[in-house]
Amino acid sequence: MTATALVEAAPPAEAVGQVRELLEQAEAARLRGDYRAGSELARQSAVLAESSGDAAGHARALRSMANQLLRLGAQEAAVTACQEAVAVLEALSDDASICEVLTVQALPLDELGMHEEALGVLARAREIAQRLGNRELLYWVHNRTGVVHGSLGRYDSSAEYLAKALTMVEGMDDEARFCILNNVGSNAVYQVPGLRAAGDTATADAALHGALDYIAEALQLARESGNPFREAICLGNFGMLRALGGDFDAADRMIEDSRAIAAVHGYRSLELGALQDRARVRLLRGECAPAIKGLREALDRALETGATPVAMEIHRELSGAYEQLGDFRAALEQYRAYHTLERAAHNDVAAVRARMAVHQFELDNARLEAELAQVRSAELEAANLSWQRQATEDPLTGLPNRRHAELRLPEMVAAGPLCVAVADVDHFKNVNDRYGHFFGDEVLRRIAAVLRDHVRETDLVARFGGEEFVIGIEAADLADAAARCEVLRAQVAAYPWDEMEPGLALTISFGLAAVPSPAGLPAAMTRADQRLYDAKRAGRNRVEAG
Repeated sequence: MTATALVEAAPPAEAVGQVRELLEQAEAARLRGDYRAGSELARQSAVLAESSGDAAGHARALRSMANQLLRLGAQEAAVTACQEAVAVLEALSDDASICEVLTVQALPLDELGMHEEALGVLARAREIAQRLGNRELLYWVHNRTGVVHGSLGRYDSSAEYLAKALTMVEGMDDEARFCILNNVGSNAVYQVPGLRAAGDTATADAALHGALDYIAEALQLARESGNPFREAICLGNFGMLRALGGDFDAADRMIEDSRAIAAVHGYRSLELGALQDRARVRLLRGECAPAIKGLREALDRALETGATPVAMEIHRELSGAYEQLGDFRAALEQYRAYHTLERAAHNDVAAVRARMAVHQFELDNARLEAELAQVRSAELEAANLSWQRQATEDPLTGLPNRRHAELRLPEMVAAGPLCVAVADVDHFKNVNDRYGHFFGDEVLRRIAAVLRDHVRETDLVARFGGEEFVIGIEAADLADAAARCEVLRAQVAAYPWDEMEPGLALTISFGLAAVPSPAGLPAAMTRADQRLYDAKRAGRNRVEAG
């Protein structure tokens, strides 16, 4: 059932009550740290809500499910649930709930290494929260923004966002307070060594002492809540802060307690983190050999569970540990292993982006079809809509056609700075010759979806004909426009084409030019076309601007 159809349906009161009961059970499981049971209950609630037409209940259940899946390490499934929840809530025009879902979605995006996308959804959430003037929503936006900056290694920026969130938490529930206190402590684990390395010991000491106070309160709240996940993650952070303060025995006890709790409850990511933290404490003690042994144990566990980002971090730490021992050959081996994993991680992220783009495209299509179905209920309106689409839309890809682009581009350049790009699929004739025109049509549809899903709403993507597309990029100088085209080029190259046909790989080339004025549009289009041929001659799969 589509999002719009859910809005139209009048859900039976009995079904609404069943959805609410299941969701209450799911949230109770979440609060006690039983995320497997909680995510399954939330899934059942979502299925029942969708089948009965309870749109609001469907969205709440999807959000609960995502919030629990991310703690089980099912990050991609968590993002997908959030995307579906936002689609339902957009049909309901429920901006506050959209904001809540976006702050959840940022976490699995961050864990997947999609930091730019995480900051993007948080920027949208911030706009909603500010427009609504909602202090609680702003708290969660600042909190999660701080977390993402920490993942990017921007620990000072992270501390600023978290400090802002801390000023907003007064009067909120214990869960919100625990979250910000623990996040402040977690960020300090990385910020303090950086400050010390930079010679700013005074700031480092102040940050450490403040974080110790916050994490002590967080641990008390975690224990009062009866949630073992919170207690385990907090103990790990507390232990590392104690180690940074020189209390190594207390650090070892806390980290071991964290590991034991994680092992009992099946929190695999926290158990792995505890193994890594235990080795880090040994490094701080100056015990390099035992630390290396511990890091290797943690590395084996990370590779077994597919925790690539953690494995990368451990390789980097091992490289430093071997260097301290004077074993520079081993240090170099670990450094090389880190970069090998880094390249693999980039490929993994690109593949996830492509899958999520396709999923979002399918959601958008479902919503569009539902909206069009409503319009078609009036015969006259349907006929008018059909005429408009034939005049301005490409029937194969659903993108605006050349006619639409020729009308829209002058309007865009009249409104402000504009760059235009002409893009052409590389070696597309070979695709048609080898696989047939029906297969080639499907390739064009998918490329159109990738392009459309990775430009801003204010930009234009149109099919000019054949395998050629035109992109209008608003309010951008040439360098910024080239960067945006580079993202599009990379997304097309990273798309899982081999799922359509084993061994298939496709790329696209771009020619780009700035439009100085409305009168200069024809000349800019000619320059963009010339730059496209430059890109083809230079080897294809590239962006040429000028």
